[in-house]
Amino acid sequence: MESAIAVRDLHVSYFGNEVVRDVSFDVELGSMVGIIGPNGAGKSTLIKALLDLIPRDKGNVRIFGKETNEFRKKIAYVPQRSMIDWTFPITVMDTVLIGTYPSVGLFKFPKKKEKVWALECLRRVGLEDFRDRQIGELSGGQQQRVFLARALAQKPELLLLDEPFVGIDVASEDTIIRILKELQFQDKTIVVVHHDLSKAYAYFDQLLLMNKELIKFGTVDEVLNREVMSRAYSYQLPFLEKTEVLA
Repeated sequence: MESAIAVRDLHVSYFGNEVVRDVSFDVELGSMVGIIGPNGAGKSTLIKALLDLIPRDKGNVRIFGKETNEFRKKIAYVPQRSMIDWTFPITVMDTVLIGTYPSVGLFKFPKKKEKVWALECLRRVGLEDFRDRQIGELSGGQQQRVFLARALAQKPELLLLDEPFVGIDVASEDTIIRILKELQFQDKTIVVVHHDLSKAYAYFDQLLLMNKELIKFGTVDEVLNREVMSRAYSYQLPFLEKTEVLA
């Protein structure tokens, strides 16, 4: 099976503190992978390192066999909501149109074709009637759906989402996961930083468990067992046992 993502011996540091240490794994084409681990485990840092948004101390990353920058036009990224300035004066439609910029080209403006496509992406997430609203006026779930629409507008082969379900309503979460499953059915590859272990079986094919280093990468059954999870969560394990998802 072809690898959509191949990572070898990845190390990343912040201000001299190693946050990701000796991480290697392969994500197969068309799979949906959840990245889990305790707070401060390096999950978001891993995503940013895959995207070349932060420097790596060491290691190699290949996206569909190429350097990240060679495939960037086909990689969509949905950051954590807390990283977005929701007071920035931009409409919902203009936000989604940003997703068309990689195909339009530098210093060019979206034309009718791109605007029709952006509206279709908004329709897909159920927000076409909100296209003229300022994005800061929307609820958290609606904002997250707009950013998914922006990702869809890019027509990506690989989607990386950082905690997309945090602080949103159930209807928005259901919409987002439905669309992600549809994309997976179309052989798109999806990687999600995730924290709600009770949804792991329903959402993901595989889980990547980390706590600065890779603890386990495998099927949901292989990762969600007490022996494996205790190596990452330690003091948090009693809480996790109450979720009744551990084998």
